[in-house]
Amino acid sequence: MAYVDSITDVRAQPSGTDEHAMRKVVVSAALGQFVEWYDFVVYAYSATMLAKLFFPHSDPVAALLSTFAVYAVGFVMRLFGGYVFGRLGDRYGRKSTLAAIILIMGVSTVGIGLLPTYEQIGVFAPVLLVVCRLLQGLSAAGEATGSNSFVAEHAPARRRGIAVAFTYSFANVGPIAAALVVLAVTSGLGPERYASWGWRIPFLMGAPFALVGIYIRAKVGESPAFEAMKATKRGAPEPILMTLKRYRSEVLFTFVLSALSSLGFYTLAGYFVTYLMTTTKLSTNDALISNCVALVSAFLAMNLGGYLSDRFGRKPVLLGALVLSIITLIPGYMLAGRGDLAAAILGQGMIAIAGGLFWGPLPIALLELFPTRVRLSCASISVNAAYALFGGTAPFLSTYLLALTHNRLAPAYYAVGIFLVAFLFIVRIPETYRRPLLQEGDLS
Repeated sequence: MAYVDSITDVRAQPSGTDEHAMRKVVVSAALGQFVEWYDFVVYAYSATMLAKLFFPHSDPVAALLSTFAVYAVGFVMRLFGGYVFGRLGDRYGRKSTLAAIILIMGVSTVGIGLLPTYEQIGVFAPVLLVVCRLLQGLSAAGEATGSNSFVAEHAPARRRGIAVAFTYSFANVGPIAAALVVLAVTSGLGPERYASWGWRIPFLMGAPFALVGIYIRAKVGESPAFEAMKATKRGAPEPILMTLKRYRSEVLFTFVLSALSSLGFYTLAGYFVTYLMTTTKLSTNDALISNCVALVSAFLAMNLGGYLSDRFGRKPVLLGALVLSIITLIPGYMLAGRGDLAAAILGQGMIAIAGGLFWGPLPIALLELFPTRVRLSCASISVNAAYALFGGTAPFLSTYLLALTHNRLAPAYYAVGIFLVAFLFIVRIPETYRRPLLQEGDLS
């Protein structure tokens, strides 16, 4: 496939946005990532309480599995959301699509905070919980690829890796904030008031976060790459199945890499707190504290990985980080499973640093595989399919494997197996860090 080299007219590869405007773009995208993932994972941090409030009390393990099954339902909706928001973003622009995404997430998260419980309305309580989770999944489907694409298409080519990694790293800040809010509410109110009404507070806080995100996103302009593509009256008119077939290799690579990313991230951010509380009997406060430290470590590692990918390429950083993850995953679980705070911090930290080095360069590597006119469509569908199959099921399968085997390392063995299989695919991914985002098909 030919790529664009000219810089003399509308067919030129955009050179990036000026520094002031670029800062606004990065802030708006980073805040969007923060809001989306705060809203999405606060459910996981509240899982043990939601299991008691929205499901029958006869079997605590079954209730927890049901709670994580509803968690997974949100990811299933991401398949549909990836298609919808991907097509909207490619056809009508990144900016307006991202504003709609953050609005839907805010409404659905506040909705959970307002729901009546099982004791109040019976079976309708979990049904309404599922509806809210479906809306959360619909929204989350478009945020990561939409925000990352928005930043990538504004950033100078030599800094795309670090710019997108910085934006994407705020997906860790949302869970940190969610954990701290849950920690503050549980500590400040005590068990009885938290169970009675305090559990609603972390969800209701989604409203002001979303409003701030919408306001800031209204202040930024559309991406130069999208505007250049639209100026040539190119769009994405062909059916989506034809588009996916045309880029089937790129779609496969995106799916595999996203499977690794989602499994690792949602195990760390969506399951590890519950694992520490139910398996190692660590206190709620200690489990939340250690998870926050791990997510801060991942935040820093993601930015390092993005920087290194601008220097040395996407592929070597991804492969190196994957090998490090395979090496550290089982020892990390062994340490975290010892049942004390220091070991939990160290064990999760090992997993988080290796994962962060992989997550940092990942989004830009995926986006650079596709031309602008189908970037969101192809990336969103394949990313969200992987997230639905591997990220959404991570807490459920981990809980199930522990109950089935009574082996605390069962989740680690499962993840290592997936990582080893995926390694065989990643060695074949093309290097893209010098590839223009506008390709010939965008402009002719």
